Amino acid sequence: MAVNSRSASLTLPTDEQILITREFDAPKELVYKAWTTPELVKQWWHANRGEVTLVEIDLRVGGKWRQSMVTTDGFEVAFHGEYTDVVPNERIVSTEVFEGIPNGEESATLNTVTLIEEGGRTMMSLLIEAPSKEVRNAIIATGMEDGLQDALDLLDGLARSMS
Repeated sequence: MAVNSRSASLTLPTDEQILITREFDAPKELVYKAWTTPELVKQWWHANRGEVTLVEIDLRVGGKWRQSMVTTDGFEVAFHGEYTDVVPNERIVSTEVFEGIPNGEESATLNTVTLIEEGGRTMMSLLIEAPSKEVRNAIIATGMEDGLQDALDLLDGLARSMS
């Protein structure tokens, strides 16, 4: 089921999954670097909706990550997780918890980012696996797709500017 087809494509492969795919006009090493370097994440993760206040990345299996921002209307948004698999320039698997909901750990998703390069361009897939259909639908209902589209556009521009 296709939900939208802007610069990134969002589909729902199963009742618990969200799959986002997007092509970047940059080699996978640069996309990976922009995704995993705190100073670079600060340049795109805000999705033009506020200011990133914190990016902590301990990029190793068992390592933790945390990102937070303050939106233009003053709302704090924060996420954290733990890396379960890291293959440099190819794959990152981590949990993700939205800190704004009660019992957030119970709603944690498992996110798998895969990067495949062809001809200097990189296809990224982000598979978000929720613990239930209800959690998956709640994630979609937040309007996450609009922010994600804008963040990935910024990430593409940043990765291109680094080449």
